[in-house]
Amino acid sequence: MIPIALDPNRITIALAGRGAPLRRRLGTLRAGHARQLTLFCDEPRPALCDQPDASLEAADDLMVHRRLPQPTDLAGLDVLWIAGLTLDLAVPLAAAARMHGVLVNVEDLPDQCDFHSVAEIRRGDLLLTVSTGGRSPGLAARIRARLERQFSPAWGARVARIASLRQQWREDGRSMDEVSALTDAVLTSAGWLA
Repeated sequence: MIPIALDPNRITIALAGRGAPLRRRLGTLRAGHARQLTLFCDEPRPALCDQPDASLEAADDLMVHRRLPQPTDLAGLDVLWIAGLTLDLAVPLAAAARMHGVLVNVEDLPDQCDFHSVAEIRRGDLLLTVSTGGRSPGLAARIRARLERQFSPAWGARVARIASLRQQWREDGRSMDEVSALTDAVLTSAGWLA
């Protein structure tokens, strides 16, 4: 496995699926700031969450298609997540997407995935991830839960503070080695990683 972090502002992302798996994946994509994404769902009036008024139509930054993707839809994509579809729909869709050079993740089918989604913890701009390469999502979830306890929501503000200091140090002409040493000094004096 090769870990990477995708910038959703530079790639074309789509999500195809149904039910709770679709809603969960949509939530993680939106948490990752995927604001302009295309959603394919052939369910009648699927909800974004458990609230009855949270329909897909309420999300004005989603391009919603009330059907599953067609081959012409796949040509312009970079990444496609498939969630909540049966094997007879997911496998051919994944194959068609690959024929268009699209990277594909089929939830709960590791052998159909070009990449695996990670268990994640978000604390502002801090993103901690855990992966078992799709081998044991349950184990990844347990490790993620432990990291959530170790890295409280306070880390969002801590990252913002370090980022602000780093920007100032770079503007002051400090070298990367100096910035690294200053960062270590802040972390040590604050006791954040003690």
